[in-house]
Amino acid sequence: MDDDVDAAAVASALLAGLSVLLRRVRQVPVDGGLTMPERTALSHLDRSGPTTSSALARDVQITAQAMGATLGALRERGLIERRADPDDGRRVVLTVTGAGRQALEDKRNARTELLARALTGGAFTPAELARLADAAALLERLARNV
Repeated sequence: MDDDVDAAAVASALLAGLSVLLRRVRQVPVDGGLTMPERTALSHLDRSGPTTSSALARDVQITAQAMGATLGALRERGLIERRADPDDGRRVVLTVTGAGRQALEDKRNARTELLARALTGGAFTPAELARLADAAALLERLARNV
């Protein structure tokens, strides 16, 4: 790294810029969209696989009561389902349904479209788009190293 580059200043600038970007893309409305707690629970369940309500609450660091309300809303909409645990029939595990995966995909697509419109709306030159493409790979590598 160049001795003149202040890593703390770069870190601060990245956090500030990415925080604003993430806040804005998280607010993208989608028909029949998910609330933030619903999206968080559904995304985590999709990534981690079948689990119990209490384990999911612990993983996303919210109370079991709050998770219960969120999961109830997701079940009513058919986005998750309850099944007997194959290893212990007394326990119930939650899984994402096809409709739940589609809801997550719809949200991801809406976010991607929002960013693509911003990138192609004339605010960036082709050279800047190429720099952003390079930066995206670097940001992914940074995320893996945090």
